[in-house]
Amino acid sequence: MKGWRARLGFLIPPGNPTIETEMAEMAPPGVSVHFSRMVAPGEGGSLDGQEERNRSQIAHIDESADLLVKVKPDVMMLAHTASSYTLGRRDEAELVQRLQAKYRVPIATAFGSVVLALRTLGAKRIALGAPYTEEITLKGKALLEEHGFAVVKHRVLEGVTNIFDETEERAYRLGRSVDTPEVEAVFLSGLGMPTISILEMLERDLGKPAISAASAMMWNALKIAGVRDQVPGYGRLLASEPTARAISPP
Repeated sequence: MKGWRARLGFLIPPGNPTIETEMAEMAPPGVSVHFSRMVAPGEGGSLDGQEERNRSQIAHIDESADLLVKVKPDVMMLAHTASSYTLGRRDEAELVQRLQAKYRVPIATAFGSVVLALRTLGAKRIALGAPYTEEITLKGKALLEEHGFAVVKHRVLEGVTNIFDETEERAYRLGRSVDTPEVEAVFLSGLGMPTISILEMLERDLGKPAISAASAMMWNALKIAGVRDQVPGYGRLLASEPTARAISPP
């Protein structure tokens, strides 16, 4: 039986080619990963129309979750940080509570996982790098600040034509570019941008924690499912000794 240890479910944007491969790479033995694509119009990954796509995914999220719940996951993750930026803190919390009540499955979001990860790392002064427009990135910055973090520096990745065409090299250079001496941890947003292969290298070169939405999401999903493995190779967050079960930030 697949997923004999745990089954992790992810609600992902319709055009995203990155999440499935990165989640499968990080999954420990006995843990299976399952996906359902959300509903959004237009060209996936394009900066044009991103807010419209975010709102479409939120409006139709039950359609996607109805399919994902059929594999009986131990947790379902909203695998899209920008949708949380569109929702804001209150609406995100209400969405998680509604879905959890409907499906009787633990529900969490990529962004909520980031908040918990940063708190676990003890980071309060952070840097934010994202492959979005400045407008959406500022929404992410404001949401992080609402959760009590000081965003010392933020930066958008220059020259993006489609997020799904981005590379690990550019993700690494984005992480380097947002760091300052005051920063305690670097956060790379954007689950369409490949990040997991560069996190350990980035941490080593910066001398401080570096997380992405992808690493935080897998870390939280494993904790919720009760899998207490240390997963080396993707930064200190996943390689550290697991702590108590997590779901969503207050």
